[in-house]
Amino acid sequence: MKFSISKEALVAPLQLVSGAVEKRQTLPVLANLLLRVENGQLTVTATDLEIEMSVKIALEGEYLEGDITVPARKFIDICKSLSDDNLINIQLADSRLKISSGRSRFSLSTISAQEFPNIEEVLFNIHFNIDSLELKSLFDKTQFAMAHQDVRYYLNGMLLEINGNKLLSVATDGHRLALASVELTQSISDTLVQAIVPRKGVLEAGKLLSSTQESCSVELNDNHIRITLGQYIFTSKLIDGRFPDYDKVLPKNAQRLLVADKDRLKDAFSRASILCNEKFRGVRLNIEENKLSIHANNPEQEEAEIELDVDYSEEILEIGFNVGYLLDALNVIRSENVRFNLGDANSSVLIENAESSDSLYVVMPMRL
Repeated sequence: MKFSISKEALVAPLQLVSGAVEKRQTLPVLANLLLRVENGQLTVTATDLEIEMSVKIALEGEYLEGDITVPARKFIDICKSLSDDNLINIQLADSRLKISSGRSRFSLSTISAQEFPNIEEVLFNIHFNIDSLELKSLFDKTQFAMAHQDVRYYLNGMLLEINGNKLLSVATDGHRLALASVELTQSISDTLVQAIVPRKGVLEAGKLLSSTQESCSVELNDNHIRITLGQYIFTSKLIDGRFPDYDKVLPKNAQRLLVADKDRLKDAFSRASILCNEKFRGVRLNIEENKLSIHANNPEQEEAEIELDVDYSEEILEIGFNVGYLLDALNVIRSENVRFNLGDANSSVLIENAESSDSLYVVMPMRL
């Protein structure tokens, strides 16, 4: 195997693809990148057995076909350190990968490409196209609510649901729920399609989707999702499990409505959070006619009280929430005003964009 390539053409794709490399290295080859040269293209692939990312880069000049795996971190660090002015020359010789550029020479250990585990070739029965930034936005609006290492493994990911021409993303950790939707250009399926994408898959797909603005192809079957974006292909296994019925979580008895300026509300919660109990992060909201008071305290007897003008004309309400959960929701809502749909002191709040209902956020109350 032998080829030459510019640093500009190689480094950015390497960094994107390397997100799939296994960090805990259950198998030594999972810490490696698979390099394959054939038909005038360099294909770089990384996997952790759950997700796989690959990129195809066109080669110019002479090349020799072949394949090998090399340590991902060292290979990327070497390529990043080289000068922009010279081509990077890469050659496989005596089971070592020789890298040279300008007056620099490196030699890396390798593992045979035959030991590299590829996700098996699968057939997909659902297929649609969507703008990459639109899909990235759908992920961003909900991914923060995914659970992290929860024993209910199906919560450690994001639900993608296709219902006719509507694509929804839903995430919950049992204390809060985030839901966002977007309309597709065509009806995709006559039946309801649900897929739970694992946490790492959501985060790595998000990085890929923000790398370029163009249409991407999404394919699904019972066990896998594949996203193809330009020269990149992202494949992930799906979590096998039943996602909670999110519709039952959406508050139905929210008869009190509070509307506020989103940025002012976010600033007020941020200030109050400075003196929150660091473990529980609770704030108490006292809501009366056109006024919101936010109270926070901590075990050191320190206190914060912040008042804010809001649009509210219902009866007085006192309720507690985890301030981090409220801020997470406000950070992803893109509107001037935000709407809080409240029930009583023991009911969850439904937070939404005041101008549209394309995303909803439910936060359970806290007892303070």
